[in-house]
Amino acid sequence: MRKYSVVLVFALCAMCALAATDVTGKWSRTRKLFDGRELETALYLKAEGDLLTGYWSTNGNTFPVAHGKVAGNTVSFETIHDDFGEQHKSEFTGTISGDHLDLKRVAPDGYVAIEHLTRVSQESPAAMPPAAAKISLPPAGPVSYNGLAKTPPMGWNSWNKFASQVSDKVVREVADAMAANGMRDAGYVYVNIDDTWEGSRDGEGNIQTNSKFPDMKALADYVHAKGLKLGIYSSPGPTTCAGYLGSFRHEEQDAKTYAAWGIDYLKYDWCSASQVYDYHSMPAVYAKMGEALLHSGRPIIYSLCQYGVFHGPEWGASTGGNSWRTTGDIADRWSSMSHLGFDLQLNLAQYAGPGHWNDPDMLEIGNGGMTETEYRTHMSLWSLLAAPLLAGNDLRSVKPEILAILMNREAIAIDQDALGKEAKRVAKDGDCEVWARPLADGAYAVGLFNRGASAAKVTAKWSDFGLDGKARVRDVWAHADRGLMADRFSAEVASHGVVLIRLEPAK
Repeated sequence: MRKYSVVLVFALCAMCALAATDVTGKWSRTRKLFDGRELETALYLKAEGDLLTGYWSTNGNTFPVAHGKVAGNTVSFETIHDDFGEQHKSEFTGTISGDHLDLKRVAPDGYVAIEHLTRVSQESPAAMPPAAAKISLPPAGPVSYNGLAKTPPMGWNSWNKFASQVSDKVVREVADAMAANGMRDAGYVYVNIDDTWEGSRDGEGNIQTNSKFPDMKALADYVHAKGLKLGIYSSPGPTTCAGYLGSFRHEEQDAKTYAAWGIDYLKYDWCSASQVYDYHSMPAVYAKMGEALLHSGRPIIYSLCQYGVFHGPEWGASTGGNSWRTTGDIADRWSSMSHLGFDLQLNLAQYAGPGHWNDPDMLEIGNGGMTETEYRTHMSLWSLLAAPLLAGNDLRSVKPEILAILMNREAIAIDQDALGKEAKRVAKDGDCEVWARPLADGAYAVGLFNRGASAAKVTAKWSDFGLDGKARVRDVWAHADRGLMADRFSAEVASHGVVLIRLEPAK
């Protein structure tokens, strides 16, 4: 009897160990902004046996929990939401220790984030309130072209390196560096402040800067005195991506404020607009600010940041846009840059041209997550794509070899070519690809790319992009002439590397 009793007790203890931990309640993480405001990420859960329901809340958006399970001290669930007509799924797995939950989130693009949440309440979450009706705008008429950005804009943006740490001091120092290190003279003229500059609105509704930017007009004057131009950031929604004030229902007022400050460039990021607008209204929403900028009293480049969703390239120009994002946010790693630059730019060349550009996001060159070989590929591909060239590194302390990549004048000349024809992929063999674009003087720019893990021979055939006969070959990165060649050019290309050439047809 004793033997069987021991076995039974062991089995019962094992069942206890597997019993689901009670996870019902609100789990939360808050982070303070520099001005003392708090942004909360929260998970509301209700456990019934081993089943979980509830919702995930972040940046003002809520997503219902689906397929939720709890087993012992682990939880798993998904959130699935409609994003501009497409279904996107995030996957969550977590481990509970007392009132602490370590949660791993895998976003739809594969990005992995770890959230450390604390239970702040054990009450069962109330049923989610019905979503407020979203605003549907009628189609807008086309906004007139503002005459700007006849070649892709070039400059610098604060977000990739500084994010919320950007300040008046940082912007002035970067402007100083650009004027001194040759960046300005190479064509990088826009100094763009991204999110987190916004303060409150005054009694008349005028947007104010926060304490990091005590006088935006004075900052603009300083930047202009350096022979540079100043850019700023906002959102058509109530808040920006970082939770600061957006331009919702203040479009004309904000555009005139920017003009009064001396702003030359606006990046307009969709963000919380999805909370108030039906996504079918996106073109009309962007046209509203496009029209406001056009009548602001100052020429301001208009950059649409809508992540490449809802067929943005098809209507971006009609909203007054000078560029529009064709992708989600870039990250400083090969997998991100190559996916955004190669895979997501196919079949978009028809929408690009003088004044209106496809934008695969900002440059990560010099931020440390890729090799110099990969950064040369980054620069080459963006130049072939006639993409805006917005450096995103710390230009106050840039290494000479990184500066040499950003300031390769032959690559810049390809990006800035007056014809404005974006490159197309003209050949693909496994991991090897050839991209080519015609240039205004009758020449061609051609990139021989190797996306593979080992060196490979890549061949560009003239017939693939409409060139006949012989052509003089110029190696853009070697700054060397390779002679007169007929029909094709071959090169050994390093892993994740490029050989960028300019072909001048022989007369």
